[in-house]
Amino acid sequence: MSATKKALPRRGVSSVQFFKQKPQFSQRRAFSKSSTFRTAAKDGEVESARKYCTDLVRKYDRPSFVLSTFIPPQSQSFYLALQALNISLSLIPDTTSSHTIGLMRLQFWRDTISRTLSGTPPKEPVAVFLSAAIEDLRARSPAARLSKGWFLRMINARERSLTNTPYANITELESYAENTYSTLLYLTLSSLPLTSLTVDHIASHIGKAAGIAAVLRGLPLVAFPPPPNHHSNQTAALGGQNTAGQQGSITLPLDVMAQAGVKEEDIFRQGAAAPGLRDAVFTVATRANDHLITARQMLKNLREGQDVGHDFEHEGEEGHEYAANQQHTSDRSQYETQLKEVERGFGVLMPAIPTGMWLDRLEKVDFDIFNTDLLRSDWRLPWKAYFAHRSQSF
Repeated sequence: MSATKKALPRRGVSSVQFFKQKPQFSQRRAFSKSSTFRTAAKDGEVESARKYCTDLVRKYDRPSFVLSTFIPPQSQSFYLALQALNISLSLIPDTTSSHTIGLMRLQFWRDTISRTLSGTPPKEPVAVFLSAAIEDLRARSPAARLSKGWFLRMINARERSLTNTPYANITELESYAENTYSTLLYLTLSSLPLTSLTVDHIASHIGKAAGIAAVLRGLPLVAFPPPPNHHSNQTAALGGQNTAGQQGSITLPLDVMAQAGVKEEDIFRQGAAAPGLRDAVFTVATRANDHLITARQMLKNLREGQDVGHDFEHEGEEGHEYAANQQHTSDRSQYETQLKEVERGFGVLMPAIPTGMWLDRLEKVDFDIFNTDLLRSDWRLPWKAYFAHRSQSF
């Protein structure tokens, strides 16, 4: 204890002398928490937060949970915390009753990220687990970069989902995918840590493909939303039947809808049978597939000792500053270095697998976005992912 140690009088001092001594006033006694206790309490809090985040990812994003196996062990905690953050952001429209409250929740997450990066996270499970993962990252790699701008970009991009404002064109949809799904990949690569122009470039294409596919996959639920505060993967509204009596919005790009001749009111009335809907879905899905094809071609070029084929459009932006030796070059040895970087970060690029599988399923149902098979989990994913990681190809 922190109080001054009390002791009986030494031998040779009489009891009379002892009692004649002036009273000694000791420091007030109080319990104190030892560092061991604080460490144990913190470990328990982090472990509880880990379980919360893991369960959240398992429930709402099964593909990301499966792919966590292929993330390097030192980055798995950060990966799960990041995915849990992404899910928490995506759930805001379903768990808030008004646009204003939704904006307040987004501001809460902006403040939470600022506090978490400064080492003082609020008592919120995702923030606690993310803070512990960042602390571990900084301990083993002090030079690792974690751009606050990337976190804020993810949060800001989610404002659109509060109103489900249609995308003006397909380029705007790509921008949304870049700011969300591609940014998730950039942050995960940073946790390895790996700073590579080439890997970021490939990740950008894969993230755009995954983001566009996610918007397509969610289109039926946004058009015919379930009851408030019930985020669901259920298929009640997928026949184009507005069973909840609610009308949502159509998130297909407006330019694509105009080109295909599809009208929003026709989708609300006829669902999957709306004229031009499949053509519009096909056009958007083709753009997602093009990004996957581009990523595959870039990897193929590197293995053949060639340049990736085109410049990275986001080079020079915040978080995308690279060393001079990573700039454009025609040196074959540099291509070998780039290939090794891709292979090192390959586990982070694995979302290409479930994205490609889902696009294949969409093609098999002739781009009927309301087909209930599209919301079912694909039991083949673990096997496909295993063989893709083993062969380092997607």
